[in-house]
Amino acid sequence: MKRFRIFIGAMALSVVSSMLYAQDITGTWRYIDDKTGEPKGLVKIEQQPDGSFAGKVLRITPRPGYTPKEICTGCPAPYTNKQILGMQVITGLKTEDQTSYTDGRILDPVAGKIYRLKGKLSPNGKKLYFRGYVGVSAMGRSQTWLRVE
Repeated sequence: MKRFRIFIGAMALSVVSSMLYAQDITGTWRYIDDKTGEPKGLVKIEQQPDGSFAGKVLRITPRPGYTPKEICTGCPAPYTNKQILGMQVITGLKTEDQTSYTDGRILDPVAGKIYRLKGKLSPNGKKLYFRGYVGVSAMGRSQTWLRVE
């Protein structure tokens, strides 16, 4: 009986710790091309002084047949003609509940467009499901990002 209680206690602690871990989107994420399934690069998400989250490009991954852009030539101000590496591409993302985020903006430096952004963190904290859209969320694109350990 004592072993059973220890086992239940360990399981409960494991569940609670994984839930606490899943509440945090800060860290480095590998973003995946939603059309090809190939990794495109790394973005580091950090919490800002106002409590919102922002993300900047740490790495752009070259792929066969694809040469990544280095400069954001077709992007709106203040991103126009700026280097993409190191650029803050996510801004204003706010916590909605323990695993949901909303009211953010994301820049697509390839298309040169800014989209509204919302996200959902997986229960284990290892995947981040983003939806970028203009106007209505149903008229957007989804991407799954993977946490880099």
